[in-house]
Amino acid sequence: MISLYRPGSSPLHRMPAGAKLALGAVLAVAVSVWPHTAVTATVTLAAVFGLFALAGFGPLEWLRQVWAIRWIVAFVAVMQLVFSGPLEAYITTVRIAAVVLLAALLTITTRTSDLLEALQTVLAPLRRFGVDPWRVAFTLSLTIALVPVIADFLRRIREAQRARGVRLGFRAVVPLLVMSLRHADDVADALSARGIA
Repeated sequence: MISLYRPGSSPLHRMPAGAKLALGAVLAVAVSVWPHTAVTATVTLAAVFGLFALAGFGPLEWLRQVWAIRWIVAFVAVMQLVFSGPLEAYITTVRIAAVVLLAALLTITTRTSDLLEALQTVLAPLRRFGVDPWRVAFTLSLTIALVPVIADFLRRIREAQRARGVRLGFRAVVPLLVMSLRHADDVADALSARGIA
């Protein structure tokens, strides 16, 4: 499994995975439901960047993470501009970016195994309803781990397009879908061979 974890010795790296998961959830909910102005939304995003700095990640990492979510930001910004106006578009876009960046910070400061264990603990009460906490936690962590794989597929497709001098645009979805499905089959085979699936 591919991990997004970046080793470090910061306070966030040393914080238990369960505590980070709980804190991240509380902060994400607070950012989402708190009635923001342009100023408070900006301060919130700055605070998230402050957490990145606390974890030992500088401006280069901030830019890398923002670049990774550029399409989400652009889509939200355009939709809000069309339906709500510039001010609401700014506030909503910044809030969503802050929440997504919080999730990214969680994944890069927490080992996948620790996150899996914390999720199992959180989901343990669902066992009485017939839910297998390990399988749910494993599915969530696997989903997170596969995000950079899909991003790498997209990068390879773009490089192939540039090498051929063509611009496929939205038609690039077809090879991306084919590569993703093929990889999903490989992952399923690997899990079956280990008796997991």
